[in-house]
Amino acid sequence: MSASAVLNRSRTTAHFSAETRERILAAAAELRYRPNLAARSLAKRRIQTIGVAAVMEGGGLNHYFLEIFSGIMAAAARHDQSTTVFALHAWKEDPASLYDLCDGRIDGLVLLAPTFGRRGTRPPPAHTPFVSVHANHLSPGIVNIESDEEAGAFALVNHLIALGHRRIMHLTGPAGLTGAERRIHGYKRALAEARLPFERHWLVTGGYTSELGREAMRTWLRQFQGRPLPQAVFCANDASALGCIEALAEVGLRVPGDVSVAGFDDTLAARSVVPQLTSVRQPLHEMGTCAVDRLLALINHPVVASDAVLESVVFPVTLALRASVDAPPGSDRLAPASQSDDAADCVAHT
Repeated sequence: MSASAVLNRSRTTAHFSAETRERILAAAAELRYRPNLAARSLAKRRIQTIGVAAVMEGGGLNHYFLEIFSGIMAAAARHDQSTTVFALHAWKEDPASLYDLCDGRIDGLVLLAPTFGRRGTRPPPAHTPFVSVHANHLSPGIVNIESDEEAGAFALVNHLIALGHRRIMHLTGPAGLTGAERRIHGYKRALAEARLPFERHWLVTGGYTSELGREAMRTWLRQFQGRPLPQAVFCANDASALGCIEALAEVGLRVPGDVSVAGFDDTLAARSVVPQLTSVRQPLHEMGTCAVDRLLALINHPVVASDAVLESVVFPVTLALRASVDAPPGSDRLAPASQSDDAADCVAHT
């Protein structure tokens, strides 16, 4: 019992002297003893490892996932947890494979932006809880970490309107995804509250990669050649905004001299491009940290009713105003809208 308490650094009511402790450590060193993780895991029914499942789209570096993952890694280190990453082919094809991962190699699983349909998942297995970040739909027994995307879109478009922009294009995310729809709603609500008409040709379906953003903008420029250009383009995320800027540059249009461009997420890419990108700041690192904290809470205290829909944790968003957005050419500059009014904080539900 003394050897077990010393080598496992466990708390015990047994009393033993410092001399006994030193003898145990000396014997362990002489025998080259090392703990057997598999044996410990069987005894504790915990492997001290969490999983992260994601589908990586596009061929470029995905800053959105990297910033969430940095928060996951920071929190995992703080809790002395190892992390295993599972790269999936597609959410539509792999929902069943998620349950195959719950074979004892992980204690819990974080799903990064899963796009299952409303009937795409069943409750997580009783022995392996799940937490999602930006899930397309809420799933039974899974806590979802998200941000107030509609408020962020509303704030950004309201800011563009306050600068004097009237022809505002929205380069959307993939059709049918909850996050993309929320940003469209925020865009439309800002136009409605400013009493500006919604015109269908300013709503352009794009995607969440720079390639999709570039192709969507190229297609629009060809289709509407000779028609008035947008004064500003609000893109569904930073990656698509970078693609949009590339497409504008190909036809000799300057940002923001000819067209202002803004994104969503405020990733490293937004701060690295020239001109730096105005964006809606989601606290992605903090959301990753929160995902781990919530997952470990579920591991330590499992939810009895795994088929219940759990309340989401909603993070507030703010505006990151930079050089890619300016007043439209030839207009009188108006005072920008107050960030505190536009992007009201949301309550994080516990």
